[in-house]
Amino acid sequence: MKKKQWQGWGPGEQAEQHYLVQPRALAGGGDVRHVSEFLRASGWRDKSKTGGPLFMESPDRTVRVAYDPYVLPGGWTIHGRADGASGEWSAHLGRQAPVEIVAGLTDALARPRSAHAPNVWAPLQEQNWHARFEGENYVATSPDGTAWMQYRQNPDGAAMWWSGAQDKQGNGWTAHFTPNTPTHLVQAFSTELASPDPVMRPRGRAPHSAQIRTWSVSVKPSQLSAWQQARITAARAATWARNSARSARPRTTARPYASAGGARTRR
Repeated sequence: MKKKQWQGWGPGEQAEQHYLVQPRALAGGGDVRHVSEFLRASGWRDKSKTGGPLFMESPDRTVRVAYDPYVLPGGWTIHGRADGASGEWSAHLGRQAPVEIVAGLTDALARPRSAHAPNVWAPLQEQNWHARFEGENYVATSPDGTAWMQYRQNPDGAAMWWSGAQDKQGNGWTAHFTPNTPTHLVQAFSTELASPDPVMRPRGRAPHSAQIRTWSVSVKPSQLSAWQQARITAARAATWARNSARSARPRTTARPYASAGGARTRR
């Protein structure tokens, strides 16, 4: 009996050319499933219509995440409903905002909030961004000058966060966050914006820019699937742990007293 020769990762599977792109802020939009699949695994409802824009809603229905590439200028909209602690808020990010940076914000929506006070500027300072005042605005720019984060005061007195990236050819994107946007979410965004780690794009999807660096890598489809699955599995595990912890908490109100026969006592 002849032994079958091992065929590798799968039937006829071939390695595909991808590129690692740096800086990540100029890598282009990427696959929106990087955002949506994590939220879905975290218990969010996918309310998208077939063939239409992405539309997802948090389990408590207080936050919505949408991506619409079919309108101009298009892009991401994250909207939070007003509650007792803060007012209504929203964030808007352009279509070319890399999904890895968008996920910094959206992943944080699905995770418990840290007890530490947020600091939007700390991740930028750690990566040697240049920070200074420009009039009434406080601005930080990346070492190569392609990306920025700004806390600006509009002429009408309203304050907002404004960010983005642009190369010398004018390609890029912008993002802005309304004043009530929770600061820990803006920090989660700035952390991914400032990360020096490259991001991966398929062949033909890496932008043409004199200000990016690329490295060619060969990747099997099964490897890409495994990396995405690991992210989804982590989200499911964290969600399960949180839900289990909630169900294990002692009740704060006493149950009505019942006699041995099962009948409730009356006053």
